[in-house]
Amino acid sequence: MRAATIRDGEVLVEEHPDPEAGKGELLVRVRAAGVNGADIHQRRGGYPAPPGSPPDIPGLELAGEVLARGPGAERFEDGDRVFAIVGGGGQAELAVVHERVAMPIPGGLDWPEAGGLPEVFTTAHDALFTQAGLAPGERLLVHGGAGGVGTAAIQLGRAAGAAVTATVRRAELRDGVSALGADVVDPEGFDEAGPFDVILELVGAPNLERNLQVLATGGRLTVIGVGAGAKAELNLLAVMGKRLRLMGSTLRPRPLEEKAATARAVERHVLPLIRAGSVRVPVAATFPLDEVAAAYERFTAGGKLGKLVLLP
Repeated sequence: MRAATIRDGEVLVEEHPDPEAGKGELLVRVRAAGVNGADIHQRRGGYPAPPGSPPDIPGLELAGEVLARGPGAERFEDGDRVFAIVGGGGQAELAVVHERVAMPIPGGLDWPEAGGLPEVFTTAHDALFTQAGLAPGERLLVHGGAGGVGTAAIQLGRAAGAAVTATVRRAELRDGVSALGADVVDPEGFDEAGPFDVILELVGAPNLERNLQVLATGGRLTVIGVGAGAKAELNLLAVMGKRLRLMGSTLRPRPLEEKAATARAVERHVLPLIRAGSVRVPVAATFPLDEVAAAYERFTAGGKLGKLVLLP
C-alpha cells in the first residue's frame, strides 16, 4: 500500500507492506483521513506514535470501508462504512482499526466530512462534557474557534444549550465561525466578553492569566492545545478564591478501554446531531494523498475554517 511517511522531518509518500487485521480488528480501505496538529508535531519529531501504532505513518483519524475482519471482530460486516480515531497510520490506503473504537458513518455524510470528524468531535465532546461537565444555560468560551476542534466545540456547545463565545484571530474567518453559533471576539479582547463557566483552551500558555480572570466562580478550564506555548505562571489565589477547576486532556496515548468509551459517547451524543443536520463538519480543503506535503504546509499556514482532509 501507499502511505504518507515521515522521513527526517519531512512527509512524503512511500510504499509499505499491507497491514493485516489482528484479533478484534478491522482492515479498512481508507477513503478519507483528516490532518491534525498532532501530525505536524510528529513530523517535527515532537509527538511520537504510541506503542502498537505505525511509527512513521501519521494520521489520527480515518474513514473508509471494512475490507476484512480479524478473529473475533463481529461489530461490523465487510463493506460497512466506518470511521475512527487511531494511534497513527490513518493517512494511508489501508489501515487497521480495533472494532471497539470504530463507529458507523451516518448516511448522507460524504467521505471528506467523515474523514474530518472523529478526532475533532471526540476531542471536543470529551473535553466539554466528560471533563468540564458543560451544562445547558452555561457560558462557554472556545479559544481558536476557526480550527477543527474549535468548530466542533462551538456546535456541540450550542446544541447542548450553552451560550458560546469564540476567539478568532483572522477577521476573514469570523463570519464563518459566527454562522456556527458563536459570538465571535478578537483574542485580544476576550476578557471583556466574560464571565464564563467553561473555557476550552486550544491556544496555550499566553491565555492562562486572563482565562483565570474571566472564569466565573466554580468555572472550569480545560486545556487541549498548547501551540502558542506550554508554560505559564499560575496564580493559585485566583484558583482558590473562585473555586476553579483546571484540567487537561489528550486522546492519543489513552488505552483501548478509554478510547472505546469516548467512541460510545460520540455514538450516543454526537452522531444523532449529525444525522439530524444540526451539527456539520466544515471542510476547508481536500488533497490527494500524493499532495500530503502541501496539505501539511496549508495546515501550518493557518487561516482555514474547519478541516483539511486527505483522500487516498
